[in-house]
Parts: sequence; C-alpha cells; structure tokens
Amino acid sequence: MAEGEWGEVTFKKRPMRAAEAKSQKALNQAQRKGQGIETSKKFTAATNKQHSAAKDTAKLDRETEQLRHDTVTLSLSRALQQARVAKTWSQKDLATRINEKPQVVNEYESGKAIPNQQIIVKLERALGVKLRGKDIGMPLGPKKK
Repeated sequence: MAEGEWGEVTFKKRPMRAAEAKSQKALNQAQRKGQGIETSKKFTAATNKQHSAAKDTAKLDRETEQLRHDTVTLSLSRALQQARVAKTWSQKDLATRINEKPQVVNEYESGKAIPNQQIIVKLERALGVKLRGKDIGMPLGPKKK
C-alpha cells in the first residue's frame, strides 16, 4: 500500500453475554431483525417451596384409601387440653414453653394436627403428663437414670 491509500478495515463484533441477551434492548433488536425469540416461565422459580400439593396427593393416594392424613386422637387432644388448663396456661404460654407456634398447640387440641412424635414429646415434658400409650393423661414417672 502506498502512502495516502486507504486499505480495507474489518471490525468484528463480540458475541452477546448472557445478561445482555436477556435485556429489553436485545429483545427489541432481535424482533427488528426477524429472529426468533424463545421465552419460558419457570414454575415456582425464586420461591422457597420444597413440597407441592400434587406430590402430597400422590403420597396420600399410595398410602390410604380415603385421601386423608391421620390426625391426633381425641383422647390425646382432650388430655392435652386438660393438662394445660390444670396448669392455668394459655395455648400461647404452652407454645412458648415448647418453642412452637400457638397454632400448633391449637391444632393438637382441636384434633386437626398430623401427629409428630417430637412435638408430642415436648408437650409431655412441658405438661408432665403422658400423651402416648395406654395410660394417656397420667402423670409422667420419675426420670430414669
């Protein structure tokens, strides 16, 4: 090339980064060029849900015929309520002592709760009354060493 002559110059455009490809500007540019745009909505994205209703229903279907979880017995709910009233505690007081929500105690007393052995043990210890086995409602015996 001689002095003063212009040569051919080539510019290379860098590929878009992922964040740029998702921007509104990139979408508008793709629409103007007639390129296809694929969008998809992710189900339960950015939520902290570990269980779905369909999963629970399928589990119930495999386990039982009536599609219902087993709930606490009437004798347990009555013994729990009587022991709490005997100590003159409210449901909130009892819930605070066992580090659970008042709603949990309410569900156990109304017979709607699904039995959880860890919670039942906490209730037994707090109230000093047996809530499992044959002698429900009887005082707990001395601790074994």
